[in-house]
Amino acid sequence: MTSPAPVARRPRILTVDDAKAVRLLAQRALAPLGCELSEATNGYNALFAMERALPDLILLDVSMPTMGGLQLLTMMRSNPTLQAIPVVMLTSPADHGVMAQLHQLGIQGHLMKPISEAALAEKVQAVLGLGPASAASR
Repeated sequence: MTSPAPVARRPRILTVDDAKAVRLLAQRALAPLGCELSEATNGYNALFAMERALPDLILLDVSMPTMGGLQLLTMMRSNPTLQAIPVVMLTSPADHGVMAQLHQLGIQGHLMKPISEAALAEKVQAVLGLGPASAASR
């Protein structure tokens, strides 16, 4: 008698951005992928969200109040529990000065705002190794 195959868990994605419009865009873009989505409005709140459930991917804004993306990413990379979580940065042209630092901290890429739903879904699929949205949602 063989044991049943383990049921694959839906990928967890944490969107960290102070702009509600960006968080809503991420929900619309990623819902068809069948991912478990959560959100935070700054790096400090993201740390609490990660205590509840470690994400498989973080979409992280650079510029936020309370704790920005660069500060959170620096903390994550020095924490053994959080350092391997893939991070895609959500950037604006004003963030050009910190791009080298972000890459040194091991980001898996970045998306320049304004972000299209298609570009976001494509980047998430590539980083997590997911198939097309139509196959993932069945």
